[in-house]
Amino acid sequence: MPDMKQLLSLLMLPPSPPGTPREYFLRMPQVETPRLLLRRMTMRDARDIYAYSQDEEVARHVLWTAHRSIWETKAYIRWVIQQYRCGEPSSWCIVEKASGRVIGTIGFMSYQGDNATVELGYSLARSHWNQGLMTEALSAVLAECFQVLKLHRVEAQHFSANPASGRVMAKCGMTHEGSLRRRICNKGVFMDVEMWAILRTDWERSRSAR
Repeated sequence: MPDMKQLLSLLMLPPSPPGTPREYFLRMPQVETPRLLLRRMTMRDARDIYAYSQDEEVARHVLWTAHRSIWETKAYIRWVIQQYRCGEPSSWCIVEKASGRVIGTIGFMSYQGDNATVELGYSLARSHWNQGLMTEALSAVLAECFQVLKLHRVEAQHFSANPASGRVMAKCGMTHEGSLRRRICNKGVFMDVEMWAILRTDWERSRSAR
C-alpha cells in the first residue's frame, strides 16, 4: 500500500490521455497556447458569450443567428454541456489569457468514426479579429486531432463570402479542396462554401519541415 508521499505524487500526475474520441469528447481536455486557453464551457460564461454572439456581423459568417437575449446564450451553453455529458462532438470556449474573458468558440462539428475524420468550426468576437488568435487556436486543435485523437483527416469549411476564414485555414497548413455551389442554406439564402482539409501525413510533414 503506498504511503502518503507516494499517494500525493500519484494524485499530482496529469490525467492519462483519453483512449477514444468519445472519451475525449466526454472530457474535452483543456488546451493552452501562448495567448489563449481552450476549456469546457460553463454557465458562468454566458455574459461573455452573449457579448459577441449578439453581434450581427459575427453571426453573418456562421450558421447560428445573432442572439437576441442572454437566455438564448444560456440555452446554447446548456446544449453544449449536454454534448459533453453524452460524449458527443462539441466545442471549447476560447479564453483570452490577458483579460480572462471568453472571446469565441472552437470545436468539433461532426465526427466520422469509420473514416477517422472530424469537421471543425469556430467563431470569434469581432473585437479580436485580425490578431492571429484564431490561427493560434486552430493550430492547437489540429495538434490535438493528430497527436491525441490519432485522426486521419480534419475538415473545415467557410462561406465563400468570408475569405478571412480561409486565410486562417491556409496558415494552419490546410489545403483548399474546392468550392461547393449553393451548398448550405443560411438564414434563408443558399450560400457557396469553400472546403478545406488536412491529412495527418500533411500535418506530420509540415512539422518535420520546421
